Amino acid sequence: MNLPILYSFKRCPYAMRARMAIKLADIKCEIREVKLNNKPEAMLKVSPKGTVPVLILEDVVIDESMQVIDWAINKKNIFEGNLTDSDEILTNEIIDKFDNKFKYHLDRYKYATRYENQDPLLHRSECKKILLQVNDLISDKDYFFGKELNKIDISILPFLRQFRIADIKWFDEDMNIPKIQKYVHKFLESKLLENVMINIEEWKEGSDIKIFP
Repeated sequence: MNLPILYSFKRCPYAMRARMAIKLADIKCEIREVKLNNKPEAMLKVSPKGTVPVLILEDVVIDESMQVIDWAINKKNIFEGNLTDSDEILTNEIIDKFDNKFKYHLDRYKYATRYENQDPLLHRSECKKILLQVNDLISDKDYFFGKELNKIDISILPFLRQFRIADIKWFDEDMNIPKIQKYVHKFLESKLLENVMINIEEWKEGSDIKIFP
């Protein structure tokens, strides 16, 4: 049986969270690192929308990051039994908020020059409002719901990492949302992040096969 093929881009938060799920499930894949300004024809042929991640299985192509995460979870039950029903509902609500509202404002804060007539500080303020809401829900332990890593953590932390990168000094010293700051720094120091942020040469047709994880 051939290994699944994963098209990825190291810094993309969507691709990052997919790699984290695959790493946690310890599912071997052939990884193909791409540049989003130079998308290979082989990837576009199976997923014309041209975004990452793209996971090619024997019978299906998955090109949505949350679907890759759910596939990995179902494959190895990596978070089985960790959460209550109410935690599951909260997980879905917060992931939806990050994927839509938070990401909308994050893009216009971090990449303001890509958009016309945008005030990045206004969008930073909107992101902060969301983080203040989340701060009241997050645990005092290592992860969102306590000591155990869960789906919510791998789904939202890549976006929080990007938010910090936009202005590291402000995030670390002036944002003043302690639980979120602690949560992000714990992630930045984790072996999981280190393991999914390895350098991989850009894939081109005929490149040697690279296995992940």
